[in-house]
Amino acid sequence: MRASIDVCGCFPTGKHYPGIAERMARLTTRVRGMAEGFEPATVWAAARFAVLDFETTGLDPEVDRVIEIGVACFEGGELVETRNWLVNPGMPIGEESKAITGITDEMVADAPSFGGVWDEVRVVLTGRIPVAYNHAFDSKFLWAECRRLGLPPRGSELPPAACDDGVWIDPLVWAREIQKDEKGHKLGDVCARLGVSLETAHRANHDAEAAGRVLLALAAKMPERYGDLLRVQQRYAATQDVEITWRRR
Repeated sequence: MRASIDVCGCFPTGKHYPGIAERMARLTTRVRGMAEGFEPATVWAAARFAVLDFETTGLDPEVDRVIEIGVACFEGGELVETRNWLVNPGMPIGEESKAITGITDEMVADAPSFGGVWDEVRVVLTGRIPVAYNHAFDSKFLWAECRRLGLPPRGSELPPAACDDGVWIDPLVWAREIQKDEKGHKLGDVCARLGVSLETAHRANHDAEAAGRVLLALAAKMPERYGDLLRVQQRYAATQDVEITWRRR
């Protein structure tokens, strides 16, 4: 059964009229947080989307820095590309981060800075709906790194993920709602319940791919249209206590 959506297809009498929902959806021209270039009626699961995952020196995006970027790109419900970049953060990696990710200062010593890989990352993200598992963590790190590069906070010249007024699709919000009676909603827990492979947790490209597969595995119980999904997701997220921590996975 699909999650409830804002457009019901009925008049105040309660009587359903075929086609009303579709006509009303077409009249919706703007949904807060939508990625530019996509319509509210877009079937998101078949669209081009990019799942992002960042490993970082710590948990504070205003102080800490990205040390690894993973992106998994999906089109038509299929994985079409994965990319991974190690990043020199210009600061020591925290001990907790080293223990969780296995990434050391030596591993990133000769890696480029975030600015050195941004052009490649930007190309991969352009024209794709952004997705992340607990997007409050990953989106804030991306936006902080973009500010350090002097990029504008939003605009058509940026990929949707880099616009700081955007709302990313978040599989964690949906897992918490759809699997609310299950114990544990870290990425690894949800992967295990859905039969999704997670080869190396806490390495960015593996986490990104697994999060994308989780999202598609939950899709049948989510709104089909992109605009409806964002509206419902924002309502669900407002009632959920999403802790920003590495333990999310």
